[in-house]
Amino acid sequence: MELIEKQLCIDNSEYIPIIFGHMDKNINQIKALFHIDLLSREGGLKIIGKEADVLAVSRLIDDILASLKNKENLTDAKFNYLLRHYAEGNVDRVAEYLNELITITTNGKMIKPKTIGQRIYIDNIRKNDVVFGIGPAGTGKTFLAVAMAVDAFRKKEVERIILTRPAVEAGEKLGFLPGDMQDKVDPYLRPLYDALFEIMGAEQYLKNLEKGAIEVAPLAYMRGRTIDSAFIILDEAQNTTKEQMKMFLTRLGYGSKAVITGDVTQIDLPAGKKSGLKQGEKILKDVNGISFIYFDKKDVVRHKLVRDIIKAYEIFEKTEMESH
Repeated sequence: MELIEKQLCIDNSEYIPIIFGHMDKNINQIKALFHIDLLSREGGLKIIGKEADVLAVSRLIDDILASLKNKENLTDAKFNYLLRHYAEGNVDRVAEYLNELITITTNGKMIKPKTIGQRIYIDNIRKNDVVFGIGPAGTGKTFLAVAMAVDAFRKKEVERIILTRPAVEAGEKLGFLPGDMQDKVDPYLRPLYDALFEIMGAEQYLKNLEKGAIEVAPLAYMRGRTIDSAFIILDEAQNTTKEQMKMFLTRLGYGSKAVITGDVTQIDLPAGKKSGLKQGEKILKDVNGISFIYFDKKDVVRHKLVRDIIKAYEIFEKTEMESH
């Protein structure tokens, strides 16, 4: 097949070493994946290769440049996501799509979606009163839900933030843990505390906790309540029973929004207990105002090995099922 050349003009020479990466790491990955030559020329870059590969690399570099012009760092996670996006044959530019600001932490860090799946998730949270975010670990389901809750609270769209989880043992027994009941359940709620601390800051978190504007509690504490004007997050929802899920969803009052997150591959319920999250998928899929967003390994934003681990488990579990 005939090779073509394309010249990219880059108006800021400082961008070129960033695009190439430390010791040309980024460029070497691009060359290996797309089988192109990429040469630095005064005032720009020259791409040589097959037409489809040249087009993909051109758009990849355009997205990187768009991020740099917006004063964003080109992190390994972002570079790897963009690289995967175009390597899989997707032709839509994604940098602008990922430039949606959710909120800013007390340290001045901007929180934005890092994958297309995350962007779809936050768009649905804005549009719907009940959103289910379902997918593997590391996809940002809980952190983004907390960021959206803090943003709604800061804008006075809600008066309270309520974060809850079922206190289900993952191989441990609550009764054997030290301390009173609050001490026993605190470890289960720690990821929710951590997300709030990072986004809101410890001082604001404690101030609003004292005022009752923030509540972090086990799911059992929701029973018998009607919750108005609140942003409610139910985390680890795969570990709810069907009764608990129904109880939680019927707590929703006027002016409230609920986000339910979970990973149906990590259910820790006792044998014989069915997951309320899995049942909820079947019962509520056609209800207007409720949306289901599904993440997969492409949306993993932790260490790149997490994505590979998830893939390896998927292959193993599929093979096991086929052998039985």
